[in-house]
Amino acid sequence: MEIFWVAWRRGETDNKIGCISVEKRSRRVIGPLKNKSSKTFECHPSAVIDQPCSIGAGTRIWHFSHVVAGAEIGRNCNLGQNVFVSGRVRIGDGCKIQNNVSLYDGVRFSDHVFCGPSVVFTNIRMPRSEISRRDLYEETRVGRGATLGANCTIVCGVEIGEYAFVGAGTVLTRDVPPYALMVGVPANKTGWVGRAGLKLQNIDGDPGLFQCPETGEHYREISGRLEPVTRVRS
Repeated sequence: MEIFWVAWRRGETDNKIGCISVEKRSRRVIGPLKNKSSKTFECHPSAVIDQPCSIGAGTRIWHFSHVVAGAEIGRNCNLGQNVFVSGRVRIGDGCKIQNNVSLYDGVRFSDHVFCGPSVVFTNIRMPRSEISRRDLYEETRVGRGATLGANCTIVCGVEIGEYAFVGAGTVLTRDVPPYALMVGVPANKTGWVGRAGLKLQNIDGDPGLFQCPETGEHYREISGRLEPVTRVRS
């Protein structure tokens, strides 16, 4: 396998998917990015980018990170120090992945996911060193705008709804509805959060109506799920 070592990467934009595809031949490019608005991604010299893979314009990849061939990373993402991205991983636009996170085959991030430092993902529920079970890998899907707190563990095969919030140190073993606040070992829902990430407050006189204390946005709980009823003020 060829290894692609880069400091600052320049390349042509694929108009169909709006990202830069790493070329098949290896090269080393060192130097400052002259125009931060240009259609390029940035990568620290210590990072390893295997080819072929796709990395969106404006994305930054920091020290000692490794992107495996086949991975797809969207635009304007930030991958911190020592991040591993396996080949069958898909990361949407605007995601922030903090230090010491490994994304194994089957992890799918929608846009604007925040992944805190040292979050743990798995992709098989019954691993054995001497038994190969790669055909049993399970997907883990994380919805748009969701937050995964530092050191939480995500057992594979779950779906985390949009704008959900998984607290630091939580062990998640089941699906999470949109906007749910999940904490504990194992995780339990302890409330709702809005798009701004704050815990919602119940409005007196209506047990199913909630309000964000920061934005004033209103949400309504219907059959155990939360839905926004007003837009966030710009």
